[in-house]
Amino acid sequence: MDEQFDIQKYLSDGVEQVVKEALKATLKDPKESAFLAKFALASKKASAKREAEEKAGLHVPSYLISSITSSCNLHCAGCYSRANDATVDCEPVMQLSEEEWLRIFKEAEELGVSFILLAGGEPMLRYDVIEQAGRMQNILFPIFTNGTFMSAKYMELLDKCRNLVPVISIEGGREKTDSRRGEGVYDKIISVMDEFNSRGLIYGVSVTVTKENLSQVFSDDFLDLMRSRGCKAVFYIEFVPVTDEASDLAPDDDDRDFMMGRIAELRSSRQDMVYISFPGDEKSSGGCLAAGRGFFHINSHGGAEPCPFSPYSDINVRDTSLREALQSRLFTELRDGGILAGDHIGGCVLHAKKDQVEALLRQ
Repeated sequence: MDEQFDIQKYLSDGVEQVVKEALKATLKDPKESAFLAKFALASKKASAKREAEEKAGLHVPSYLISSITSSCNLHCAGCYSRANDATVDCEPVMQLSEEEWLRIFKEAEELGVSFILLAGGEPMLRYDVIEQAGRMQNILFPIFTNGTFMSAKYMELLDKCRNLVPVISIEGGREKTDSRRGEGVYDKIISVMDEFNSRGLIYGVSVTVTKENLSQVFSDDFLDLMRSRGCKAVFYIEFVPVTDEASDLAPDDDDRDFMMGRIAELRSSRQDMVYISFPGDEKSSGGCLAAGRGFFHINSHGGAEPCPFSPYSDINVRDTSLREALQSRLFTELRDGGILAGDHIGGCVLHAKKDQVEALLRQ
């Protein structure tokens, strides 16, 4: 933990701010407002749990990322998950069961985790797990999806369980989205957004930010289009180059400065939507937030990893608990050894320092 920066307070305040802004954005929807008001109380209780754990010597982050499947129907250009073999085309082997994921969600709630981001692969391929998540009303589950599996069954579940918030991947306009995700995907996800909007369902979008789409996805035109279709949150995810050939696409320091300045401007001038940056301003937060410092990742097989972009693990929650995973040797040495700090190329410190992470595992 950095003496000069209170990361616990930073993240707790961030949770409360997201809820506050979301409440403003949904006042015209009584069902959504009722849920968010209840969640605001739950998030305060979760914060108190984290503070108690902190005093007892365990730092619990506000966020958990859960990749609930290794399957996906798309082959997006530059996908880090496929490059790391976390997403594959063969039938999943040894992925966690519905019951195991429910246990993990319950352990997270007991520790004070407020947000569990569901990812994959394509998480909508695991209806069983998402249905269980819907029952955990004290946790908000953003579901990062490509938006191509939104059946009527899912629409009914999302209407019933307002703690499930789909976050649809989009790269900007039709040309940029289809060039990365496949022909026809843009029109498909726009139709899904319109369906969400007509049903009064809260949803967000996720944008992988590269040098090629930076200006477009932060433009007023793009944000006006998202707002007109009922979008309530925009997640800006910095592109992480998984190959040397793709390194030129990664935002640099000047780009990040622009992004953070623009997000600050949007939060002030466009308060009808929520704007979230990942990994965000690492310099102001004292370094990377992975390895349990601000969040950590559970892969589809139960491995506890520092981050989806750093797929290394020395402990599996199938055999142990989230509490023990947060205290694993790998996580502890990453947090205490200074690896999470420092300059890097691309959107991820640990991806840039993968040789050092691998060396820790060999010790």
